Amino acid sequence: MSSNTTNTSASSHEVVENAYFSSNPPPKALPQHVAAAKAFINQHAAANRRVVLVTSGGTTVPLEKQTVRFIDNFSAGTRGATSAEYFLESGYAVIFLHRQFSLLPYSRHYSHSTDCFLDFLHESPKADGSGSSSVVANPAHQDKMLRVLRKYNAAKRQNLLLMLPFLTITDYLHELRAVAQLMRPLGPNGLLYLAAAVSDFFVPADRMSEHKIQSTDATDLFEKQQGPTAITTEPRDPSSQQQQQQQQQEEEAFDNFDSSPSVQRSKRLVIDLDPVPKFLKNLVDGWAPEGMIVSFKLETDPGILVRKARYSLERYQHHLVIGNLLSTRKWEVVFVAPGRDDAWIRVPFNRRKKTLGSGSGGAGGVEESKTGESGSSSNNNNNNNNKPLDPATLPEGEPEIEIESLIIPAVEELHSKHIALAAERNGSK
Repeated sequence: MSSNTTNTSASSHEVVENAYFSSNPPPKALPQHVAAAKAFINQHAAANRRVVLVTSGGTTVPLEKQTVRFIDNFSAGTRGATSAEYFLESGYAVIFLHRQFSLLPYSRHYSHSTDCFLDFLHESPKADGSGSSSVVANPAHQDKMLRVLRKYNAAKRQNLLLMLPFLTITDYLHELRAVAQLMRPLGPNGLLYLAAAVSDFFVPADRMSEHKIQSTDATDLFEKQQGPTAITTEPRDPSSQQQQQQQQQEEEAFDNFDSSPSVQRSKRLVIDLDPVPKFLKNLVDGWAPEGMIVSFKLETDPGILVRKARYSLERYQHHLVIGNLLSTRKWEVVFVAPGRDDAWIRVPFNRRKKTLGSGSGGAGGVEESKTGESGSSSNNNNNNNNKPLDPATLPEGEPEIEIESLIIPAVEELHSKHIALAAERNGSK
């Protein structure tokens, strides 16, 4: 590629970046978040500690400026919150950029709808005979709660965890750019682990409705009737049949509970969405050029997962794509990295909740494909090592171990190699 083509491409990315961020306002809390992140990063850079930015949860797409309606996705932030805990156990300082009200590290164990934290507690009378009570953990859960509490307190005490919330896709992109740029002093010690479920489409601010989008034509009729042609000094005849009919239509237009109105008031809503600009190349080339960058690719079609992960890697020139399928994402992922065979990370069969049948007791963990996408090597689950698992072979419920306990050590190993290569390059200069 010629230098002119490269320069044109670079300037094109910058033009798109400037256009997006100048026309979509940042979140109000951005200055406070930047100040907190800067202090956090400087502290750990001085200690030569690795810092990871973990993004987590879904991004909303508002349909109105005073938002009542928005588009969302299913993400609860499980992958990001769980990964953050294992990064902390591996010695990283963690900036947790998360969707507001999504799952958080440590508290995630007690905030899911199936694990209400109140179910882990009971009321116990005090031993002093005063008749008063105290709240204590149920004996069956005390050991786990104590372990989680100790880890959380240790992270707080050492200032190893900084949590920054976002809500909308625009909030997320402003926060990501700002924090990534602050991570530059970390050099290769910085790691960006982009686990958030980022919206692909949005409504630009200049096309967004100021007020709540109405489901009827009521306000249109009301505004039309309040216009110049509706102004009159003549007294209204309340007995006029035409006036009564008009009043009835106005009332019905604002009444969403009448199942058989005399006039049809409902209307269709057609949403015109723009694609969200892809800023991963900006991240690689400008925002955090020395840090290791990990992205995720979620698909529902097993036939295109690896191909799309490989395409993303080649297009954006970052360091690792972690591919996963919606149906098996808690059981396996695939690492797609430049210059490496695709590596499947799977929950070991002996850590699954029930036996998968005869001949299925193979080893789990990392399985490297030596034959590429067209290879025919197979594991003990009658699946090619380089092919996704068949969901029908998996037991119901959750795995006995969290797959993030396998993912994070593998990411850490690649990050160590990234740091070593950077040191070699700097030493040769």
